[in-house]
Amino acid sequence: MATVREGSKSVLLVVDVQVGVMKSAWDAPRIINNIARTVERARMQGIPVIWVQHADEDLPYDSPQWQWVPELVALKDELLIHKHFNSSFEQTVLDEELARLGVTHIVLAGASSNWCIRATAYGALERGYDLTLVKDAHATNSMDLDHGTRLEASSIISELNIAMTWLSYPGRVNGIATAETVDFSLLGGVRK
Repeated sequence: MATVREGSKSVLLVVDVQVGVMKSAWDAPRIINNIARTVERARMQGIPVIWVQHADEDLPYDSPQWQWVPELVALKDELLIHKHFNSSFEQTVLDEELARLGVTHIVLAGASSNWCIRATAYGALERGYDLTLVKDAHATNSMDLDHGTRLEASSIISELNIAMTWLSYPGRVNGIATAETVDFSLLGGVRK
């Protein structure tokens, strides 16, 4: 059983909004704008922003596709976490850094919805954090499956948003909010 974390400190976690990830993501300009707006709102409210950046064979470290999209720039004092697996928690120092900051509530935005965002969301909940997914600030690509079925990106995104409203973990709060309505001070991220 996960340790439910006591307290009410929040953080914004921005995951994998990199050139190679976003180049063909569904509705990328709008999603990037919403992520930038969420970052701006977090900074205005004094909420720490943590940046998570993926590297693998498709996103080689320090390559052009590995770089952050130009619209997003981390400040020098904002934490950067490098990862090699879908979950931002796996073999990284993220959990330790969140503990050091006293974080109990993660607001999550980034890419890709069906891979790294989903894995990070579940990883956060399983580790006892409260979670708010910014429902209009995560993106993915459509997927063509072997048997001719196409999973549309918009449906993948909608399904994850729905999942984040239906999941239930003991002692934890999770939910969704838009980039304009997310409230970093509230567990679940929105006023009821």
